Amino acid sequence: MSPRSSVGFVALAAAVGCGGCGSVSQGKYTAWQSQNRMLTEQSRAQLAEIENLKIHSRRVEDQLIHAEQELARLDQSRQRVGRNAVPPGLGNRLADLASRYPFLQYDAATGISKFDTDVLFDSGDATLRQQGDSILEEFADIFRSPEARDLKIMVVGHADSQGIKGRELRDKYPNNWHLSAGRALAVADQLRKAGIPESRMGVAGFGQYQPVSSNESEETRHRNRRVEIFVLGPETPLVGWVDSNPRVYR
Repeated sequence: MSPRSSVGFVALAAAVGCGGCGSVSQGKYTAWQSQNRMLTEQSRAQLAEIENLKIHSRRVEDQLIHAEQELARLDQSRQRVGRNAVPPGLGNRLADLASRYPFLQYDAATGISKFDTDVLFDSGDATLRQQGDSILEEFADIFRSPEARDLKIMVVGHADSQGIKGRELRDKYPNNWHLSAGRALAVADQLRKAGIPESRMGVAGFGQYQPVSSNESEETRHRNRRVEIFVLGPETPLVGWVDSNPRVYR
């Protein structure tokens, strides 16, 4: 019986009791009133408890929905990492290489290697320095290993916001688009000479338009002058790469 029904039952019982006698003693009437108040308070307490349970249930439901969404996001992330992941042995060798060359950064989570172009190139130029040749030779040696045979490499050049200085340099690189692409090409060409098949590589230049810090000082501009090498798994879709976009090119 519901709380409200209980109250109604007491009231009905009181009425029936009164109907069966001419008068009701003060003691019985007071007892009925007391019992009715008690049941009314119990009913209110039960209703409040039911409302609290409803609120708690909604909170639990919201938490479950959020947890399901988070699990789905993590699953998608794991799938992406599974497609893009650098094999552990390869990753360890890249991390070791980065530990020996301060101007090289390696991100194990994404497989991205970043080179400081001020070490690889002279200012405003896209001709590799000798030091750049040696580290790229070591880098290529890692990707000539059997466990790397299915991986692709995307070489991306970036520049700061400063214009190309000097007429001779401007004749070679009219703007930062040309300079960033030229540097990416120089790195890819050196990797090719070191034994990485051209079919496994792509090149892009973003000029000054993808900075990682402001261009307000020499220190911050320094971070924007970089060449990135992206390591891509065989299933990673990439614009222009035919076998990674079969639906586009069929």
